Amino acid sequence: MSRFVKFLPIILLAGSAVAQHPAPDHWVGSWATSPVVAKNASGHFGAEGTDGTTMREIVHLSLGGPAVRVIFTNEFGAEPLTIGAARVAARASGSDVVAEGSVPLTFGGRPSVVIPPGALVVSDAAALKVAPLSDLAVSFFLPDQPITQLTLHGFANQTNYYVAGNVVDAASLTSPQTNRSWDFLKGVDVKGEGASIVLFGDSITDGALSTRDMNTRWPDVLAKRLQADPRTAGLGVLNEGIGGNRVLHDVTGPSALARFDRDVIAQTGVKYLVIMEAINDIGHAADPDPEKRYDVITAEDLIAGYTQLARRAHTHGIKVYGATLTPYVGAKYQSDAGEAMRQAVNAWIRTSPEFDGVIDFDKVTSDPAKPTVFLPAYDSGDHLHPKDAGYQAMGESVDLNLFVEQQLKVPAAASKKKK
Repeated sequence: MSRFVKFLPIILLAGSAVAQHPAPDHWVGSWATSPVVAKNASGHFGAEGTDGTTMREIVHLSLGGPAVRVIFTNEFGAEPLTIGAARVAARASGSDVVAEGSVPLTFGGRPSVVIPPGALVVSDAAALKVAPLSDLAVSFFLPDQPITQLTLHGFANQTNYYVAGNVVDAASLTSPQTNRSWDFLKGVDVKGEGASIVLFGDSITDGALSTRDMNTRWPDVLAKRLQADPRTAGLGVLNEGIGGNRVLHDVTGPSALARFDRDVIAQTGVKYLVIMEAINDIGHAADPDPEKRYDVITAEDLIAGYTQLARRAHTHGIKVYGATLTPYVGAKYQSDAGEAMRQAVNAWIRTSPEFDGVIDFDKVTSDPAKPTVFLPAYDSGDHLHPKDAGYQAMGESVDLNLFVEQQLKVPAAASKKKK
Protein backbone atom coordinates (compact mmCIF):
# COMPACT_ATOMS: atom_id res chain seq x y z
CA MET A 1 0.00 0.00 0.00
CA SER A 2 2.78 2.38 0.92
CA ARG A 3 4.44 1.82 -2.44
CA PHE A 4 1.36 3.13 -4.25
CA VAL A 5 1.20 6.16 -1.96
CA LYS A 6 4.81 7.03 -2.80
CA PHE A 7 4.11 7.01 -6.53
CA LEU A 8 0.89 9.02 -6.33
CA PRO A 9 2.49 12.49 -6.08
CA ILE A 10 4.68 11.71 -9.10
CA ILE A 11 1.65 10.70 -11.16
CA LEU A 12 -0.22 13.83 -10.13
CA LEU A 13 2.74 16.03 -10.99
CA ALA A 14 3.03 14.42 -14.40
CA GLY A 15 -0.66 14.92 -15.06
CA SER A 16 -0.40 18.53 -13.92
CA ALA A 17 2.49 19.19 -16.26
CA VAL A 18 0.54 17.85 -19.23
CA ALA A 19 -2.50 19.92 -18.35
CA GLN A 20 -0.41 23.10 -18.33
CA HIS A 21 0.84 22.69 -21.91
CA PRO A 22 -0.68 25.41 -24.11
CA ALA A 23 -3.11 24.30 -26.79
CA PRO A 24 -1.54 24.23 -30.26
CA ASP A 25 -2.31 27.10 -32.60
CA HIS A 26 -5.25 26.52 -34.90
CA TRP A 27 -4.63 27.22 -38.58
CA VAL A 28 -6.99 27.49 -41.54
CA GLY A 29 -6.20 27.43 -45.24
CA SER A 30 -6.79 30.85 -46.82
CA TRP A 31 -5.25 30.29 -50.26
CA ALA A 32 -3.96 27.26 -52.15
CA THR A 33 -3.09 26.04 -55.59
CA SER A 34 -2.38 22.71 -57.27
CA PRO A 35 1.13 22.45 -58.75
CA VAL A 36 2.21 20.31 -61.68
CA VAL A 37 5.58 19.45 -63.20
CA ALA A 38 7.30 21.48 -65.92
CA LYS A 39 10.61 20.67 -67.58
CA ASN A 40 13.29 23.33 -67.24
CA ALA A 41 15.32 23.29 -70.46
CA SER A 42 18.19 25.39 -69.08
CA GLY A 43 18.79 22.98 -66.19
CA HIS A 44 19.27 25.80 -63.71
CA PHE A 45 17.10 28.55 -62.25
CA GLY A 46 17.93 32.23 -62.54
CA ALA A 47 19.46 34.65 -64.99
CA GLU A 48 22.92 33.83 -66.30
CA GLY A 49 25.72 35.60 -64.45
CA THR A 50 23.68 36.36 -61.31
CA ASP A 51 23.75 34.86 -57.85
CA GLY A 52 20.08 34.00 -58.01
CA THR A 53 16.54 35.27 -58.45
CA THR A 54 13.95 36.94 -56.23
CA MET A 55 10.40 35.79 -56.91
CA ARG A 56 7.49 37.96 -55.81
CA GLU A 57 4.25 36.05 -56.17
CA ILE A 58 0.83 37.54 -55.48
CA VAL A 59 -1.94 35.50 -53.87
CA HIS A 60 -5.48 36.64 -53.09
CA LEU A 61 -6.45 35.51 -49.60
CA SER A 62 -9.98 34.36 -48.85
CA LEU A 63 -9.68 34.53 -45.07
CA GLY A 64 -7.87 36.97 -42.77
CA GLY A 65 -6.06 36.45 -39.49
CA PRO A 66 -3.41 37.75 -37.06
CA ALA A 67 -0.60 35.59 -38.47
CA VAL A 68 0.26 33.64 -41.61
CA ARG A 69 2.43 30.75 -42.65
CA VAL A 70 3.45 29.79 -46.18
CA ILE A 71 3.76 26.35 -47.78
CA PHE A 72 6.53 25.99 -50.38
CA THR A 73 6.79 22.93 -52.58
CA ASN A 74 9.38 20.90 -54.47
CA GLU A 75 7.00 18.01 -55.09
CA PHE A 76 8.07 17.46 -58.70
CA GLY A 77 11.69 18.51 -58.31
CA ALA A 78 14.54 16.18 -59.24
CA GLU A 79 17.05 18.08 -57.08
CA PRO A 80 16.88 19.71 -53.63
CA LEU A 81 15.41 23.23 -53.76
CA THR A 82 17.14 25.94 -51.72
CA ILE A 83 15.16 28.98 -50.58
CA GLY A 84 17.74 31.47 -49.35
CA ALA A 85 15.37 34.02 -47.81
CA ALA A 86 11.65 34.78 -47.81
CA ARG A 87 9.27 37.51 -46.65
CA VAL A 88 5.54 38.24 -46.68
CA ALA A 89 3.84 41.61 -46.96
CA ALA A 90 0.57 43.17 -47.96
CA ARG A 91 0.63 44.02 -51.67
CA ALA A 92 0.26 47.75 -52.43
CA SER A 93 -0.02 47.60 -56.23
CA GLY A 94 1.82 45.84 -59.01
CA SER A 95 5.03 44.44 -57.56
CA ASP A 96 5.10 47.04 -54.76
CA VAL A 97 4.45 45.98 -51.18
CA VAL A 98 3.56 47.83 -47.99
CA ALA A 99 7.13 48.11 -46.68
CA GLU A 100 6.35 48.81 -43.03
CA GLY A 101 4.40 45.57 -42.80
CA SER A 102 6.98 43.28 -44.41
CA VAL A 103 7.81 40.29 -42.19
CA PRO A 104 10.56 37.70 -42.71
CA LEU A 105 9.70 34.02 -42.93
CA THR A 106 11.69 31.44 -41.01
CA PHE A 107 11.83 27.67 -41.12
CA GLY A 108 12.42 26.08 -37.74
CA GLY A 109 13.88 29.42 -36.68
CA ARG A 110 16.27 29.60 -39.64
CA PRO A 111 16.09 32.16 -42.46
CA SER A 112 16.64 29.60 -45.23
CA VAL A 113 15.60 26.06 -46.02
CA VAL A 114 16.46 23.20 -48.37
CA ILE A 115 13.44 21.24 -49.61
CA PRO A 116 14.19 17.66 -50.70
CA PRO A 117 12.86 16.38 -54.03
CA GLY A 118 9.24 15.33 -53.70
CA ALA A 119 8.68 17.29 -50.49
CA LEU A 120 7.14 20.52 -49.28
CA VAL A 121 7.83 22.72 -46.28
CA VAL A 122 5.63 24.82 -44.00
CA SER A 123 7.17 28.05 -42.70
CA ASP A 124 7.05 29.17 -39.10
CA ALA A 125 4.24 31.54 -38.12
CA ALA A 126 4.81 35.12 -39.29
CA ALA A 127 3.18 37.84 -37.19
CA LEU A 128 1.54 39.67 -40.07
CA LYS A 129 -2.11 40.62 -39.69
CA VAL A 130 -3.92 40.10 -42.97
CA ALA A 131 -7.41 41.07 -44.05
CA PRO A 132 -9.84 38.77 -45.81
CA LEU A 133 -10.03 39.20 -49.59
CA SER A 134 -6.66 40.99 -49.62
CA ASP A 135 -3.54 40.47 -51.75
CA LEU A 136 -0.47 39.01 -50.08
CA ALA A 137 2.97 39.24 -51.68
CA VAL A 138 5.23 36.26 -51.02
CA SER A 139 8.84 37.15 -51.86
CA PHE A 140 11.55 34.50 -51.84
CA PHE A 141 15.13 34.27 -53.04
CA LEU A 142 16.31 31.27 -55.03
CA PRO A 143 20.12 31.09 -55.18
CA ASP A 144 21.49 30.00 -58.56
CA GLN A 145 21.08 26.22 -58.43
CA PRO A 146 20.44 23.22 -60.68
CA ILE A 147 16.71 22.76 -61.29
CA THR A 148 15.76 20.42 -64.11
CA GLN A 149 12.08 20.08 -63.15
CA LEU A 150 9.92 22.93 -61.90
CA THR A 151 7.02 22.56 -59.49
CA LEU A 152 4.47 25.19 -60.47
CA HIS A 153 0.87 26.07 -61.22
CA GLY A 154 1.16 27.15 -64.82
CA PHE A 155 -2.14 28.98 -65.24
CA ALA A 156 -2.27 31.35 -62.29
CA ASN A 157 -4.15 34.03 -64.24
CA GLN A 158 -2.21 36.36 -61.96
CA THR A 159 0.76 38.58 -62.82
CA ASN A 160 3.79 37.64 -60.74
CA TYR A 161 7.26 39.15 -60.71
CA TYR A 162 10.93 38.22 -60.60
CA VAL A 163 14.28 40.03 -60.65
CA ALA A 164 17.95 39.12 -60.34
CA GLY A 165 19.59 39.08 -56.93
CA ASN A 166 18.35 38.87 -53.36
CA VAL A 167 15.93 41.77 -52.90
CA VAL A 168 13.17 40.09 -50.91
CA ASP A 169 13.04 43.07 -48.54
CA ALA A 170 12.62 45.70 -51.29
CA ALA A 171 9.37 47.65 -51.20
CA SER A 172 9.57 48.06 -54.98
CA LEU A 173 11.24 45.88 -57.58
CA THR A 174 13.30 47.63 -60.25
CA SER A 175 12.24 46.66 -63.79
CA PRO A 176 10.91 43.24 -62.83
CA GLN A 177 10.09 40.61 -65.40
CA THR A 178 6.68 38.96 -65.17
CA ASN A 179 5.07 35.56 -65.54
CA ARG A 180 1.63 34.08 -64.98
CA SER A 181 2.51 31.05 -62.88
CA TRP A 182 2.84 30.33 -59.18
CA ASP A 183 6.28 28.74 -58.88
CA PHE A 184 7.20 26.58 -55.86
CA LEU A 185 4.18 27.87 -53.92
CA LYS A 186 1.46 25.59 -52.57
CA GLY A 187 -0.56 27.47 -49.96
CA VAL A 188 -1.02 30.15 -47.32
CA ASP A 189 -2.62 29.46 -43.94
CA VAL A 190 -3.89 32.00 -41.43
CA LYS A 191 -4.23 31.63 -37.69
CA GLY A 192 -7.91 31.40 -36.80
CA GLU A 193 -10.77 29.31 -35.50
CA GLY A 194 -12.58 28.61 -38.76
CA ALA A 195 -12.37 25.91 -41.41
CA SER A 196 -11.74 25.66 -45.14
CA ILE A 197 -13.64 24.62 -48.26
CA VAL A 198 -11.69 22.82 -50.99
CA LEU A 199 -12.96 23.38 -54.53
CA PHE A 200 -11.59 20.46 -56.52
CA GLY A 201 -11.66 20.49 -60.29
CA ASP A 202 -10.24 21.43 -63.67
CA SER A 203 -9.85 24.64 -65.68
CA ILE A 204 -13.39 25.81 -64.93
CA THR A 205 -12.59 25.86 -61.22
CA ASP A 206 -9.11 27.22 -62.00
CA GLY A 207 -10.78 30.20 -63.70
CA ALA A 208 -9.63 29.78 -67.30
CA LEU A 209 -10.47 32.78 -69.52
CA SER A 210 -11.54 34.95 -66.59
CA THR A 211 -10.01 38.45 -66.53
CA ARG A 212 -6.40 38.31 -65.41
CA ASP A 213 -5.52 39.88 -62.04
CA MET A 214 -9.19 40.60 -61.24
CA ASN A 215 -10.04 37.51 -59.15
CA THR A 216 -13.29 36.78 -60.98
CA ARG A 217 -13.12 32.97 -60.83
CA TRP A 218 -16.22 31.35 -59.37
CA PRO A 219 -14.23 30.38 -56.22
CA ASP A 220 -13.38 34.09 -55.78
CA VAL A 221 -17.05 35.03 -56.08
CA LEU A 222 -17.94 32.39 -53.49
CA ALA A 223 -15.23 33.66 -51.13
CA LYS A 224 -16.67 37.19 -51.26
CA ARG A 225 -20.15 35.91 -50.46
CA LEU A 226 -18.87 33.81 -47.57
CA GLN A 227 -17.14 36.85 -46.07
CA ALA A 228 -20.29 38.96 -46.39
CA ASP A 229 -22.36 36.48 -44.36
CA PRO A 230 -21.62 36.38 -40.59
CA ARG A 231 -22.52 32.68 -40.52
CA THR A 232 -19.74 31.77 -42.96
CA ALA A 233 -17.14 34.53 -42.50
CA GLY A 234 -14.78 32.07 -40.79
CA LEU A 235 -14.46 29.85 -43.86
CA GLY A 236 -11.49 29.91 -46.21
CA VAL A 237 -11.72 28.93 -49.88
CA LEU A 238 -8.99 26.78 -51.44
CA ASN A 239 -8.94 26.56 -55.24
CA GLU A 240 -7.51 23.17 -56.21
CA GLY A 241 -8.37 23.34 -59.90
CA ILE A 242 -5.92 22.38 -62.66
CA GLY A 243 -6.57 23.23 -66.31
CA GLY A 244 -6.80 20.06 -68.40
CA ASN A 245 -6.95 17.80 -65.36
CA ARG A 246 -8.93 14.54 -65.42
CA VAL A 247 -10.50 12.24 -62.87
CA LEU A 248 -9.12 8.96 -64.21
CA HIS A 249 -5.86 9.63 -66.07
CA ASP A 250 -2.64 11.56 -65.44
CA VAL A 251 -2.40 14.13 -68.23
CA THR A 252 -2.14 17.72 -67.03
CA GLY A 253 -1.01 16.99 -63.52
CA PRO A 254 -1.80 13.85 -61.58
CA SER A 255 -5.37 12.61 -61.96
CA ALA A 256 -7.98 13.65 -59.42
CA LEU A 257 -7.76 10.19 -57.87
CA ALA A 258 -3.96 10.44 -57.60
CA ARG A 259 -3.75 13.99 -56.23
CA PHE A 260 -6.69 13.75 -53.85
CA ASP A 261 -4.72 13.22 -50.66
CA ARG A 262 -2.33 16.06 -51.49
CA ASP A 263 -4.91 18.61 -52.62
CA VAL A 264 -7.85 17.74 -50.36
CA ILE A 265 -7.05 15.61 -47.33
CA ALA A 266 -3.77 17.40 -46.53
CA GLN A 267 -5.27 20.90 -46.72
CA THR A 268 -5.29 22.88 -43.51
CA GLY A 269 -8.61 22.90 -41.68
CA VAL A 270 -10.59 21.33 -44.53
CA LYS A 271 -14.21 20.67 -43.58
CA TYR A 272 -16.06 20.85 -46.90
CA LEU A 273 -15.32 19.65 -50.42
CA VAL A 274 -16.91 20.58 -53.75
CA ILE A 275 -16.06 18.25 -56.65
CA MET A 276 -16.50 19.45 -60.23
CA GLU A 277 -14.36 17.48 -62.63
CA ALA A 278 -14.68 15.04 -65.57
CA ILE A 279 -15.32 17.20 -68.63
CA ASN A 280 -11.77 16.55 -69.87
CA ASP A 281 -12.21 12.81 -69.36
CA ILE A 282 -15.40 13.04 -71.42
CA GLY A 283 -13.91 15.29 -74.09
CA HIS A 284 -11.01 12.93 -74.73
CA ALA A 285 -12.98 9.69 -74.33
CA ALA A 286 -13.67 9.43 -78.06
CA ASP A 287 -10.13 10.31 -79.18
CA PRO A 288 -9.49 8.21 -82.34
CA ASP A 289 -5.71 8.17 -81.82
CA PRO A 290 -4.77 4.48 -81.31
CA GLU A 291 -1.91 5.61 -79.05
CA LYS A 292 -4.47 7.03 -76.61
CA ARG A 293 -6.70 4.03 -76.06
CA TYR A 294 -6.31 4.46 -72.32
CA ASP A 295 -8.61 7.46 -72.74
CA VAL A 296 -11.60 5.27 -73.62
CA ILE A 297 -13.93 5.45 -70.62
CA THR A 298 -17.59 5.13 -69.73
CA ALA A 299 -19.96 7.07 -67.51
CA GLU A 300 -19.77 4.14 -65.10
CA ASP A 301 -15.98 4.58 -64.89
CA LEU A 302 -16.40 8.24 -63.97
CA ILE A 303 -19.11 7.45 -61.43
CA ALA A 304 -16.82 4.88 -59.83
CA GLY A 305 -14.07 7.50 -59.64
CA TYR A 306 -16.40 10.09 -58.10
CA THR A 307 -17.59 7.51 -55.59
CA GLN A 308 -14.04 6.85 -54.46
CA LEU A 309 -13.36 10.56 -54.02
CA ALA A 310 -16.50 11.07 -51.95
CA ARG A 311 -15.87 8.05 -49.76
CA ARG A 312 -12.24 8.98 -49.14
CA ALA A 313 -13.34 12.46 -48.04
CA HIS A 314 -16.09 11.08 -45.80
CA THR A 315 -13.51 8.83 -44.13
CA HIS A 316 -11.86 12.03 -42.89
CA GLY A 317 -15.10 13.66 -41.74
CA ILE A 318 -15.32 16.01 -44.72
CA LYS A 319 -18.73 16.94 -46.14
CA VAL A 320 -18.84 16.40 -49.89
CA TYR A 321 -20.90 18.31 -52.46
CA GLY A 322 -21.15 17.23 -56.07
CA ALA A 323 -21.29 19.94 -58.75
CA THR A 324 -22.83 19.10 -62.11
CA LEU A 325 -20.73 19.45 -65.26
CA THR A 326 -21.40 22.58 -67.31
CA PRO A 327 -22.33 22.42 -71.03
CA TYR A 328 -19.70 21.61 -73.64
CA VAL A 329 -21.60 21.15 -76.91
CA GLY A 330 -19.75 23.25 -79.49
CA ALA A 331 -16.36 22.81 -77.81
CA LYS A 332 -13.52 21.43 -79.95
CA TYR A 333 -13.61 18.01 -78.33
CA GLN A 334 -17.37 17.55 -78.00
CA SER A 335 -19.13 14.50 -79.41
CA ASP A 336 -22.61 13.03 -79.27
CA ALA A 337 -21.30 10.12 -77.22
CA GLY A 338 -19.55 12.53 -74.89
CA GLU A 339 -22.70 14.59 -74.38
CA ALA A 340 -24.64 11.43 -73.52
CA MET A 341 -21.92 10.62 -70.99
CA ARG A 342 -22.11 14.13 -69.48
CA GLN A 343 -25.87 13.82 -69.10
CA ALA A 344 -25.50 10.41 -67.44
CA VAL A 345 -22.87 11.67 -65.00
CA ASN A 346 -24.96 14.75 -64.15
CA ALA A 347 -28.06 12.63 -63.56
CA TRP A 348 -26.06 10.51 -61.12
CA ILE A 349 -24.60 13.56 -59.33
CA ARG A 350 -28.09 15.02 -58.84
CA THR A 351 -29.42 11.85 -57.21
CA SER A 352 -26.47 10.05 -55.65
CA PRO A 353 -26.47 9.34 -51.89
CA GLU A 354 -22.66 9.58 -52.01
CA PHE A 355 -22.95 13.38 -51.75
CA ASP A 356 -24.13 15.51 -48.85
CA GLY A 357 -25.60 17.99 -51.30
CA VAL A 358 -25.58 19.13 -54.93
CA ILE A 359 -24.61 22.37 -56.70
CA ASP A 360 -26.26 22.42 -60.12
CA PHE A 361 -23.85 24.45 -62.24
CA ASP A 362 -25.22 22.83 -65.40
CA LYS A 363 -28.64 24.34 -64.74
CA VAL A 364 -27.12 27.74 -63.90
CA THR A 365 -25.00 28.08 -67.04
CA SER A 366 -27.04 26.33 -69.75
CA ASP A 367 -29.30 28.07 -72.24
CA PRO A 368 -32.95 27.39 -71.24
CA ALA A 369 -33.87 27.36 -74.93
CA LYS A 370 -31.17 24.78 -75.70
CA PRO A 371 -29.95 23.17 -72.47
CA THR A 372 -26.99 21.34 -74.01
CA VAL A 373 -25.13 24.60 -74.74
CA PHE A 374 -23.86 27.51 -72.69
CA LEU A 375 -26.10 30.51 -72.24
CA PRO A 376 -24.55 33.02 -74.70
CA ALA A 377 -24.29 35.68 -72.00
CA TYR A 378 -22.05 33.33 -69.98
CA ASP A 379 -20.04 31.70 -72.80
CA SER A 380 -16.39 32.78 -73.17
CA GLY A 381 -16.59 31.90 -76.85
CA ASP A 382 -15.00 28.45 -76.76
CA HIS A 383 -18.31 26.86 -75.65
CA LEU A 384 -16.50 25.17 -72.76
CA HIS A 385 -15.38 27.86 -70.31
CA PRO A 386 -17.50 30.63 -68.83
CA LYS A 387 -16.52 34.27 -69.11
CA ASP A 388 -16.60 36.57 -66.08
CA ALA A 389 -20.40 36.84 -66.11
CA GLY A 390 -20.69 33.05 -66.15
CA TYR A 391 -18.24 32.64 -63.28
CA GLN A 392 -20.17 35.30 -61.37
CA ALA A 393 -23.42 33.39 -61.89
CA MET A 394 -21.80 30.14 -60.76
CA GLY A 395 -20.39 31.67 -57.59
CA GLU A 396 -23.66 33.39 -56.76
CA SER A 397 -25.68 30.21 -57.27
CA VAL A 398 -23.99 28.28 -54.46
CA ASP A 399 -26.30 27.91 -51.45
CA LEU A 400 -24.33 29.16 -48.43
CA ASN A 401 -26.49 26.99 -46.18
CA LEU A 402 -24.37 24.07 -47.40
CA PHE A 403 -21.60 25.49 -45.23
CA VAL A 404 -23.66 26.30 -42.14
CA GLU A 405 -23.87 23.60 -39.52
CA GLN A 406 -27.50 22.68 -38.99
CA GLN A 407 -28.99 21.66 -35.67
CA LEU A 408 -30.26 18.10 -35.54
CA LYS A 409 -34.02 18.05 -36.08
CA VAL A 410 -36.44 15.60 -34.50
CA PRO A 411 -38.07 13.48 -37.24
CA ALA A 412 -41.68 14.43 -37.92
CA ALA A 413 -42.97 10.99 -36.87
CA ALA A 414 -41.18 11.24 -33.53
CA SER A 415 -42.60 14.74 -32.96
CA LYS A 416 -46.15 13.48 -33.49
CA LYS A 417 -45.64 10.63 -31.03
CA LYS A 418 -44.53 13.07 -28.32
CA LYS A 419 -47.71 15.06 -28.79
